[in-house]
This record gives sequence, C-alpha cells and structure tokens, in this order.
Amino acid sequence: MINSSPAAGILDRLSKASSAEDFFSLLDVDYDPKIVNVARLHILKRMGQYFAKEQFAGAAEPEIRARCKAMLEQAYADFVASSPIDQRVFKVLKEAVADPKKAAAFVPLSELK
Repeated sequence: MINSSPAAGILDRLSKASSAEDFFSLLDVDYDPKIVNVARLHILKRMGQYFAKEQFAGAAEPEIRARCKAMLEQAYADFVASSPIDQRVFKVLKEAVADPKKAAAFVPLSELK
C-alpha cells in the first residue's frame, strides 16, 4: 500500500502507486482479483489513455478524484466485457493483426551476415 499523507492530492498519490491494486484501493474501486491478475497492465494502460484526454486545471480535489475513479472503473469494465486480445491496447497486440494484405518483409539468407 502507498505510504502517503491523506493531505496529498489524489494525482500525487496515484503517481506513487506501485501496483494495479494500489490504484483500485486509492480510488475505492471494487474489482475481481482474477480479472486484474490477467489484465492489470492492460487496465492501467487503458486508464492512461483515458487520463491523457483529461484536463484537470482548475478542478477541485473531489472532482479530480471522482474523474480518476470513473476512468479506472471504465478501464476495468473494458476488460470485464472483453479480453486483452480483443482490446489490443499494446502495440505488439495491435501489430499482431496488422493488415493481412501487406506483404511481410522478406530477407534472404544470403543477405544475413
């Protein structure tokens, strides 16, 4: 768990979180450990995608906390409803279904040294 004073803002506390469980705990979001064990990085990556679209300037701490909680709840719900393979938040998974019409790069053995 995070050792941070209660007076610290939620964004500061989240920046010090070291596990997905810390995020869920700090934002008071219920979760199924089985889902988090499989999709923890995917959930946090998706939350980061939502987070990148947010503007917190001028927002009060309770509003910031509520918006962060909503982002985590949505990111978690994305992976309750479907799998990390279906969501494809990481580049390697996106490339795994790259355009099938695109020819794969071919390097002849004679070119390898």
